[in-house]
Amino acid sequence: ENISRIATGFSEFDRVLGGGIVPGSVTLIAGEPGIGKSTLLLETAGNVARLTAFAAERNTVLYISGEESQAQVRMRASRIGAMEPNLLLASTTDLSTVLGLIEQFKPALAIVDSAQTIVSQDVDGISGGSTQVREVASALIDTAKTLDIPVLLVGHVTKDGSIAGPRTLEHLVDVVCQFEGDAETALRMLRAVKNRFGPTDEVGCFDMSGEGIEEVTSGLFLSTGNGSAATQVDGTCVTFTLDGHRSLPIEVQALVTRSVLPTPRRAANGVDSNRIAMLVAVLYRHGGINLLANDLYISTIAGGQAREPGCDLAIVAALASAAKSKPIPRTTCAIGEISLTGQVRPVPRLEYRLREAARLGF
Repeated sequence: ENISRIATGFSEFDRVLGGGIVPGSVTLIAGEPGIGKSTLLLETAGNVARLTAFAAERNTVLYISGEESQAQVRMRASRIGAMEPNLLLASTTDLSTVLGLIEQFKPALAIVDSAQTIVSQDVDGISGGSTQVREVASALIDTAKTLDIPVLLVGHVTKDGSIAGPRTLEHLVDVVCQFEGDAETALRMLRAVKNRFGPTDEVGCFDMSGEGIEEVTSGLFLSTGNGSAATQVDGTCVTFTLDGHRSLPIEVQALVTRSVLPTPRRAANGVDSNRIAMLVAVLYRHGGINLLANDLYISTIAGGQAREPGCDLAIVAALASAAKSKPIPRTTCAIGEISLTGQVRPVPRLEYRLREAARLGF
């Protein structure tokens, strides 16, 4: 029979999962400490509870925390607006209690935070050890499949960034998502590493704020306030990079100043510094703009990465714009790789980039 997926309330999360949570599936969300795994899942629990409040059956959502007390989770829930009457909260580290609660309430969605803190009394070993993690995962998967209840499971990562516990954990679950981010920025990326029900090359973008986690539309890596022609500035150009099947607009900014040093400075942030030297030489040889004796500062906005060859044209355009003090129109984006002969070469999967560019009005 056909089954309908459960919407998480985040279109970005749904897209990474392949259209929503599949009933009876077990999804592992792994990430660094403090990256926002619990916040994302608590907000998702609130969204699902709100959406299923008037369902004829299975209208509760169960959030089980083995890491925090009920008071701590409640405090966070009130801060991020996830207080729902049918969102049930339990704080326990005992596996049989967790399974008993899931069987008793038969919720529309169960969230277990986290796989490493729940302990089974039936097997030996410390909590978080490979024996315990394997037992906990197996029992939760068994319950999820038997009762057709989707389970979201939080997983810890080791210091090198891989998922803690035995590799069996990743083989057992249906979906593995990595929640990653940068310590300097509030940007968070959710990637599917394994997905039995959808693609593994989708990326969800989120923004971490005091009120919880918000979805990010595509304008994150663009500077604001430059909409009108009067406020156009020189030295900026927009390009589109690919992350999986997702195309992201990235604004490249360049500053060109006269150098007072014997060796001019080349400062790059978010772009490949080795490539800058090559592009400056190509610009001089084939473009007739000499920047070899100038200090060059090139950066992207909001921690975006413009390291792929498809960003060459935008970098060169930003440098030329800064050198000639001529602004590039805000509706223009530049996508293309530049060869040493001065040719602009096509880039892979151009149609994805152009579709996103057209959607954003470029």
